[in-house]
Amino acid sequence: MSKYDITPSKQASLPRYLYRQATFNPAPVQNVNLAGHTAIVTGANSGVGFEVSRQLLNLGLSKLILAVRDESKGAAAAGKLAIKPDGSKREEGVTIEVWKLDLFDYGSVVAFADRAKDTLGRLDIVMLNAALGVPARQVFHPDTGHDELLQVNYLSTALLAVLLVPVVEQTRVNQPAPSRITFTSSEASAWAKFPLGEEIPILEALDKPNEKNVDLADRMFTSKLLGQFFLRELARRVPATVSVINGASPGMVNDSGFDREFKKTGTGAAMQRVKMWVGNNSAVAARMVTHAAVGCGGETHGEFLSFQRVVPMAPIIYTSEGESISAQLWKETMAEFKFAKVEGILDGLTG
Repeated sequence: MSKYDITPSKQASLPRYLYRQATFNPAPVQNVNLAGHTAIVTGANSGVGFEVSRQLLNLGLSKLILAVRDESKGAAAAGKLAIKPDGSKREEGVTIEVWKLDLFDYGSVVAFADRAKDTLGRLDIVMLNAALGVPARQVFHPDTGHDELLQVNYLSTALLAVLLVPVVEQTRVNQPAPSRITFTSSEASAWAKFPLGEEIPILEALDKPNEKNVDLADRMFTSKLLGQFFLRELARRVPATVSVINGASPGMVNDSGFDREFKKTGTGAAMQRVKMWVGNNSAVAARMVTHAAVGCGGETHGEFLSFQRVVPMAPIIYTSEGESISAQLWKETMAEFKFAKVEGILDGLTG
């Protein structure tokens, strides 16, 4: 008997998704006290990341670390977050820090994780929210050679997640409950075409330039699908007693700059009109991500939440082909991160 009340194929239905998006009103998280807790939020200077940060602070969070690429924008966001909804200043003892994190640069990711390991006495919440939207054209990173969507949305985010695992493990003794690592995921992972067939290596196949026929939206969908494969594999290796690892979708967001470049194209402009019709603003959309991070328990370990419910991930994940892809992708990802000795990190977990 399935643990889900819907099949993966039905969950992947676009009409069903649009109906849920248009009719579901996400509830704000209540009756949660985050006093004494520390959280890291990536991509926190605007949009959903900013609003998740605000919601965590409104729940009493004691220490917030805004992980941002542009520190000046991060400082501006911190100034806004220091003010409560009623216009007063945050309580004495609440701290908001801005840390540099450039997901285009593996060195920056490693430095960020090292800083967390060296300075944090506890780490209760990790919100992996930073991502690129659909670009106007395909771009390859000059240093790694990877498609930038793949670099930021999948590889660097995955590396950060693994490097923060020993941080949450070492701080576990100072916390009453396991940490939470929540990936901002997407229903769009189910719509990825992923036409690789038997092509191996997977990452190399995804990095092949295809300027003439590239489907830019599908590239973004694929980056989110890779994230779901990774989430499941990571949760298999990290006990829920160390950290509850899950993913959640904010749904369609109609006021963020996430797809700012894609909106300039004809297809992007049409999609934006749909978002304006059925999407939520960032504050409402963020409720669904905050819910996954602090409103759920260990039952969400290794799971994906859509509209505040645990649902199946992309259908391919539950097939024999998907199992093979998942194993191969994990192998390649660990090889990509060999410089950071990530497999040793996971092998050394005590639970």
